[in-house]
Amino acid sequence: MNDKSPNSNDEMLPEYHLDYHSAKPNRFAAKSGKPKMTVVVLDEDVAQVFTTAESVNKVLRALIETMPQTTEGETV
Repeated sequence: MNDKSPNSNDEMLPEYHLDYHSAKPNRFAAKSGKPKMTVVVLDEDVAQVFTTAESVNKVLRALIETMPQTTEGETV
């Protein structure tokens, strides 16, 4: 029979409080090879027409093509 008490340093606490203000972004996250995605919430009437990400992207890309371009290639 082992009479040693468990070492308190080896035990997990029931809850940890992390200081997210001192957290740094993961510098390796952008190198994952996955395309960067941005989430946009559509109004209900728009979402009823454009039901997939592909349909939204197709229409927005077509709209971008019709927009005037600046000399730097950005849209006005």
